[in-house]
Amino acid sequence: MEIPSYPESRPIALEDKPHLDALFAALQPRISELTFANLFLFRKVHNYRLTMVRDSVVALGCGYDSRPYFLPPFSGDAISSARELIGQGLTLYGADDPFLERLGSLDGLEVTPDRDNFDYLHVKEEMAQLNGKAYHRKKNRVNYFMVRHRHQVEMYGDQHREGALALLEEWRRIRSEQGPGSADKEAAGAAEALTLYKELGLSGLVILVEGVVKGFALGECLNDSTAVCHFEKGDLFMEGLYQLLDREFSRLLFTGCTYLNREQDLGVESLRQAKLSYRPVELVKKYRIKKIGSPSP
Repeated sequence: MEIPSYPESRPIALEDKPHLDALFAALQPRISELTFANLFLFRKVHNYRLTMVRDSVVALGCGYDSRPYFLPPFSGDAISSARELIGQGLTLYGADDPFLERLGSLDGLEVTPDRDNFDYLHVKEEMAQLNGKAYHRKKNRVNYFMVRHRHQVEMYGDQHREGALALLEEWRRIRSEQGPGSADKEAAGAAEALTLYKELGLSGLVILVEGVVKGFALGECLNDSTAVCHFEKGDLFMEGLYQLLDREFSRLLFTGCTYLNREQDLGVESLRQAKLSYRPVELVKKYRIKKIGSPSP
């Protein structure tokens, strides 16, 4: 499908996958947003649209807070294309440190670290083995779950869809009752992922207790050395379940990858502490960049 030139744009479509997959394979991105599956599954939440700026494919979008932005260009002369859009008053979201270095002079630019959206990067082997004192509590919780529940770990497939969707709906209901947040939007993306996982190139696993889906995780390869876990949902009242999900995802999936990107915490303090407790080897920084004097989006 043809991508129009800026300022024209069009919605992202499933038919764009082969084209964008090839661009991302060449780009080798480090930030979790830059996969076709992520863009497609959150196309409605973030109003993702594709446009051409010079020779670059660019995604326009907006955050959970409705602030508009564009993501780092996927192809072509990405720096020139980004500077052109910034010069027109748009905000770039998701620039990482290597992109910032390539951007060169920051004169006239306002660069703001977006801590709530830093990605958590982990060594998969550490999360799979949980060795040492640092992971003693995690391993204890896994053991707590395993001795109390007759369970099976299986690769996600069509036979698990109905049960996983039922679990997801219960997760959404509970989170929504706990207060305002992004649970409804996140659940909508996860539900579509559970249905279109083959078309989107996602792999995952489920944890069954007495034959009932109690947890699932879905992800894909982000680059040649890094996997990314897009969705991880489980019974919120089963102690040790999420720790088992984390361990089994790292142990069984994407075995050719060294690292696991567990995405951002969105500023949710409990989620931040949970992600930090797994001792990330790096927080993949993301920055918002705009022209000084441009109105805040």
